[in-house]
Amino acid sequence: MGSSVTPAPAPAAVVLGGGISGLLAARELAAAGRTVTVLEAAASWGGCVGSHVVAGLTLDSGAESFATRSPAVADLADELGLGSKVVAPRPGGAWVQLPDGPRELPKTGVLGIPANPWDPEVRRSLGFVGSLRASLDKYLPASLGASADVTSVAALVRARMGRRVLERLVAPVVGGVHSADPGLLDVDMVAPGLRAGIREHGSLAAAVAAQRRGSAQPSVAKAGSAVAGLDGGMHTLVSALLSDLRGRGVTLVSGTAADAVERTPDGWRVTAGDAAYDGGLLVVALPGPAAVGLLQAAVPALTGRSPESGPDVRLVTVVVDLPELDRRPRGTGVLVAPQTPGIQAKALTHATAKWEWLAAAAGPGTHVLRLSYGRLEAPESATPETGGSAPAVDSELLAAALRDASALLDVPVQGTDVVGWDVVRWQGALPFAAVGHEARVAEVRKLCAAEAGLCIVGGWVAGNGLAAVVADTRKEIRSLLS
Repeated sequence: MGSSVTPAPAPAAVVLGGGISGLLAARELAAAGRTVTVLEAAASWGGCVGSHVVAGLTLDSGAESFATRSPAVADLADELGLGSKVVAPRPGGAWVQLPDGPRELPKTGVLGIPANPWDPEVRRSLGFVGSLRASLDKYLPASLGASADVTSVAALVRARMGRRVLERLVAPVVGGVHSADPGLLDVDMVAPGLRAGIREHGSLAAAVAAQRRGSAQPSVAKAGSAVAGLDGGMHTLVSALLSDLRGRGVTLVSGTAADAVERTPDGWRVTAGDAAYDGGLLVVALPGPAAVGLLQAAVPALTGRSPESGPDVRLVTVVVDLPELDRRPRGTGVLVAPQTPGIQAKALTHATAKWEWLAAAAGPGTHVLRLSYGRLEAPESATPETGGSAPAVDSELLAAALRDASALLDVPVQGTDVVGWDVVRWQGALPFAAVGHEARVAEVRKLCAAEAGLCIVGGWVAGNGLAAVVADTRKEIRSLLS
């Protein structure tokens, strides 16, 4: 009888974290023939892409859209059979609430920075003097703000376009998207390539215009429309990923937090309670502080390199029976300038005005409003005139949400209109890209790359937003496998 040699199986892989980055990492590994186990501490999957039921409607409890400047998320949705479910928001655009009243948010390309300071919509927000100051950008040396090793969003915008652009356009957008003051954020993390664009094109406005030309969205698109969603909600992406992983034989273990990580002769061992999981490959898809804290015993060089925790964000979702909102008085929603008095929310999304599928599911006269609270402020940005910190108690948050919604929408929203509500808390879940964060992340990844079979993924290393996370995770896993 002849004999045959059975090839050794490919080393198993363990993934820590069941958010989008962890689930996608597991899919890439399984597609490459690895036996994969995913551990998630929570009882549910998806991380910041979750769902909840309010007044009988299944709604997104976290991310509800993705940026379309990159095809990464749309491509993934297509691979998972959701390509036909990708939908654009309704036309109508977003608004910004300024201290002197509401304005329609101008067509802008990056973080609220205008490509043309003299655009009529921009001028309405900035005034003549503000647009004049912003237009000086094109006469400034290209090195201004673009040559330092690191700089904040606020420092760059203030130096090149002035205070009014920062306060009236950039701060509301940055606060709504990143839940932080622009003075705290590293511009290279939240707007990759923007400073390089200044050096290439000569001004901040020209760099923004160049990024707009490279976008999938036309330059005439309304503010807030450079995004897309999924019919049924972004949480359907998680459901499709989980179904795909089960079909590939991936072991999914929820409600199980990793307690320790150690090196073994064959790779890595993860201890979780009384169980141990071994793999030749280890992917850590946890928030930054948790990832570094867990790994530093096995990789001592990581000690002291934990990033700062992100802001604590509270999302108040309110479903109301209020036909007066059928006219969509503030388009798809409102971003709030931090210096606006009397309003505690940083943003309001009029979800049934934004998404046609949700309006159809809710029915005539029923509206879904989502208000977000919690923003990291730079000390110099705090003012006594603003609404102050948000309440901690859910019932008080609801009361604040009704007051803020009434002011922002210019339609009274009362407790008797409410047919359902919920508060979702994300504690430190948003990655916080503080100034210098990019360099610190690069050093962490360099230290991990020196350890065979180890990889770190997630928003804190990739940058905020699903598009950044999906593209980065795929790149990192393919590098790990190679």
